[in-house]
Amino acid sequence: MSDRLAGAICTSPIGELILVGSEAGLKEILWREQGLPPGAEIRRCAMLDDTAQQLGAYFAGELRRFELPLDLVGTPFQLQAWRALADVPYGATVSYGEQARRLGRPAAARAVGAANGRNPVPIVLPCHRLVGADRSLVGFGGGLDRKAWLLEHEARVAAG
Repeated sequence: MSDRLAGAICTSPIGELILVGSEAGLKEILWREQGLPPGAEIRRCAMLDDTAQQLGAYFAGELRRFELPLDLVGTPFQLQAWRALADVPYGATVSYGEQARRLGRPAAARAVGAANGRNPVPIVLPCHRLVGADRSLVGFGGGLDRKAWLLEHEARVAAG
């Protein structure tokens, strides 16, 4: 891959996804309605093919943890919050407050929510597993219907 961003369309049960990558790794997963970001073009790329394959396995219930190179850009806190999402167990949920405590910042529940609202690679870094203090579904860039679907999918797979 050159310095240009590569893009690929990936079909899924929750709608078409746009995968965006650089030489260093996966940069973004966007919902189709968001469109391709400036500077990206649809073209073949082995890393995006691998991403699409892993997403397919996830949606088929065959993959619980992604193994992909990531090229994330954010503040140090955002990067910490995003990377910590990978530690939330498949099929489980934690509150934003609990995630803040896990990050060593117990008073930062709102900051965790704001960081996860900017998560560039949803599903791969599973921000859908974070819920409100009362366990309600709140805050997901793809919409609460998609968040509910992802959580129900994981619960079904985890239950066998």
